[in-house]
Order: sequence, then C-alpha cells, then structure tokens
Amino acid sequence: MPVKARDRLLATAEELFYAEGIRAVGIERILAESGVGRASLYRHFPSKDDLVVAVLEARDRRWRAWLAERVEALGGGPAAVFDALAERFARNDFRGCAFINTMVESADPDGSAHRVAADHKERVVAYLEQLLTAAQVSEPALLAREFALLMDGAIVTALRERTPAPAVRARRIAQALLAADGAG
Repeated sequence: MPVKARDRLLATAEELFYAEGIRAVGIERILAESGVGRASLYRHFPSKDDLVVAVLEARDRRWRAWLAERVEALGGGPAAVFDALAERFARNDFRGCAFINTMVESADPDGSAHRVAADHKERVVAYLEQLLTAAQVSEPALLAREFALLMDGAIVTALRERTPAPAVRARRIAQALLAADGAG
C-alpha cells in the first residue's frame, strides 16, 4: 500500500472502482479502506468526480505503457496486441476494460469521466495506427479503428465468456485484415 495519502486514495479507489464499479463505491468506503481522513481526501480531490478522473488518467498511462511493453515483448507486430489482451483476460482479477466500464456507468458524453475514458480509447487507436504504419499497411488510420473495434469486442466477450479465447479469435480476424491489405 502506498505511503502518501494521495497515492493511497488513488490505489484504493482504482481497485474498488474496477472491481465493483464507480457508482457502487462511495467515498466512505474509499476512506475506510485507504485509511485516509476526509480532510485529506478533499484537499487532494474536491469531489468524487475529481478522484475518478485522476484514477482514470493514471490507469490510462499505466495501461498504455503495459500494452506497448507487452506488444514489443510479443514480437512488436500489430496482431500482438491480441496476444497481450489474451494474457490480461487470463488474469483472475480481469473485470473488463475500466474505460468501457466507465463510459457505460457515465453515459453523459460531456461528463469528465466519460471524456477521459473516450480519450483513452483515442490514444489506443493512435498507438494502433503507429503499429500499423510500421507494418506498412495501406490505410493505417482506418485499420487502427477496425483493430480497436476488435479489441473492444474481445474485451467485452472475454468478460462474458470468462476465457482468453476471444483475444485469439480477434487475432485471427486481425490477421485476415492484414493479409487482405497485403501486410499479413
């Protein structure tokens, strides 16, 4: 457990939000489990929304760094994103995508949490476009959006099926798209 109050709040909130949902977890629970006092919470985060945004921003940075590291370790090609996802899906604590979950809970597209989650998805698309550009596909921007759709579909399906198999199926589809482009 982190030593600094802000870090304890972020770690506790992230764990609880991911496991149980943003709406289901109240400030009292976060305070109790983090061991941080109310005054300290509000000094760092004036509202629960501010805490949610900070959690999502930190998770975004860590998740994208994790993805880039795993893709590189798994060969560096665009289809390796699905191998990385399969690893994630196999974890006992897999509860879907924190960003998809947030967009579902915070359906208002103008809400701060929803915007942070949507921005995360756009950064993932940009990363995919970089991978696809390096693979010399003819339309990397279009294919990046198709890969993102496959990723999101695999994430939701893995949550429903409780198996890494959707990532394997999505990888096969991605490889077919790459082959059709001549980059496969």
